[in-house]
Amino acid sequence: NDEIESQLKKDRQNAKNEIKMLLLGAGESGKSTVLKQMKLIHHEGWNDQERESYKEIIYSNTIQSMRAILEAMPVLDISLNPANDARRSVIMSLPGQIEGDHLPRDVADAVRGLWADSGVREAVRRSREFQLNDSATYYFNALDRIGAPNYMPTDQDILRSRVKTTGITETSFKIGELTYKIFDVGGQRSERKKWIHCFENVTALVFLVSLSEYDQMLYEDESVVRF
Repeated sequence: NDEIESQLKKDRQNAKNEIKMLLLGAGESGKSTVLKQMKLIHHEGWNDQERESYKEIIYSNTIQSMRAILEAMPVLDISLNPANDARRSVIMSLPGQIEGDHLPRDVADAVRGLWADSGVREAVRRSREFQLNDSATYYFNALDRIGAPNYMPTDQDILRSRVKTTGITETSFKIGELTYKIFDVGGQRSERKKWIHCFENVTALVFLVSLSEYDQMLYEDESVVRF
């Protein structure tokens, strides 16, 4: 009995020193980015193996963003320079996910050439009218570095990378005597039914809103504003 009582007392003390925070918000509001910031600040960031694992995500984000622009241009009544038709074909023929430890040279050249196209630039200026990853221009402008054979993702590259969150992701860290547990859940409507499973014993709710997306629509419903 003494052993059980001692364990219960220890569990109560641990619970007292534990802060459980739940991150909520629409998709693309920045929940996963907050978790990555916490890892960067409190867990000394990412090792080389973890950085390597982000390459495919960053390559895919770059290609998906350019494809989104090219698909939106006819809808926006914006023309592409005919000289870039071949580059457009390169991008549109690629799979949704880019695999490999480097960005193929022809793909990097295609993105670079398209990014210099005045029509593509005009479409980006009108990006509120379609769904475009907010890190698109960051990656386009860093293409020479990202497309290099010896490329290694930087902290900023990783922070700006985007992967749709499904399920529940937990990150924990200590500050002094307190242990913080932060839970990130998917923000798309299909994921929100899972939120209820995270509310037990929650210390704080943090609801995130992206100020830069006040006039943009939900990915899953183009008729509803993200705010």
